[in-house]
Amino acid sequence: MKNILKILAVGIAAFFLSSCGDTAEDELVVYSGRSQGLVDPLVQDFKEQTGVNIEVRYGNDAELLAVMSEEGDQSPADIYWANTTGALANASQEGKLVALPDSLTSKPASYTSSSGEWIPVTVRFRTLAYNPNEVDPNDLPESVMGLTGMEELDGRIGWTPTYSSFYDFMTSMRLIEGEDIAKEWLGGMQNLNPKSYSSNTPMLQALAGGEIDIALTNHYYIFRMKHGGAGGEYSDTDSDSDTSMESGEANPDANVKMYHFAEGDVGNLAMVTGAAQLTTAQNSEKAQRFLSFLLSQHAQEFAAESVHEYPVIRDIELPDYMLNAEEAFELSPEYDYEQLKQLEGTLNLLREVGLI
Repeated sequence: MKNILKILAVGIAAFFLSSCGDTAEDELVVYSGRSQGLVDPLVQDFKEQTGVNIEVRYGNDAELLAVMSEEGDQSPADIYWANTTGALANASQEGKLVALPDSLTSKPASYTSSSGEWIPVTVRFRTLAYNPNEVDPNDLPESVMGLTGMEELDGRIGWTPTYSSFYDFMTSMRLIEGEDIAKEWLGGMQNLNPKSYSSNTPMLQALAGGEIDIALTNHYYIFRMKHGGAGGEYSDTDSDSDTSMESGEANPDANVKMYHFAEGDVGNLAMVTGAAQLTTAQNSEKAQRFLSFLLSQHAQEFAAESVHEYPVIRDIELPDYMLNAEEAFELSPEYDYEQLKQLEGTLNLLREVGLI
């Protein structure tokens, strides 16, 4: 994995370094694994409120980690705003993050960092999408583990085995259920001849079009299809890109509905996004002011409305099509979100069963 990151860093770091120049102490540089549709409006709001200039540089989490490693102590980055807590945990493990004060870490109502070096910003949930014309939700299992017994869905299941959120899902399954059970589940799913997709958007479109009947996905893809809005994850031209829904067009009549497994099931896994102050930050006060802004009512409501993700602070008004936050939070099993850094074991398992 480290070799892959070094290879990625060569090209990307060259671009970043050539465009850096000297960073003034009254300017913040944010490395963002989140999308421009989410980040740019919030950055502009922060600038207007504080007068602090912010430069944002985008990439996926792995790319940004590689760049920071290449730049070392000379990195201009002040803030790392990541799409996954696994990436933040890796940054912490590599000594890139600073301990945050209690005034910041005490703000979120849940999904806090065990290391105290990053704040949660939003929450996404794994879920099951289904075509109501073909599937009765009463016939679906209470646990994602029970999908392997649904022989009637042979060839009618969609999944994204090379997509980053599927890696997080399988990492948590390995840690919660055990390596052997995770491997057995993958084998059982393969016996049902699922259709693989490069990312969630084409899979949801295939579901709505009748090519498959159910799909393992993240909740916000369903909301994006039915209610419009931008994606929260950084999109580029690789297989992790979900650009076809970026226009914000809604299709409320799409033949897609959401099914939640029983409370505490790994099929409802909460996946947390977060942000941290880097050791290379030149102005701690401004960096922490920006982190505090991400936990403000305004920023949290904007994230819910624009990308359909759940807030991490209390008393945020949500769109009426989203579950109450407390109800949503009860769905996921409890786990240490920083354990998602244990990606290599998941990749080895997926290679062993022939999925990557």
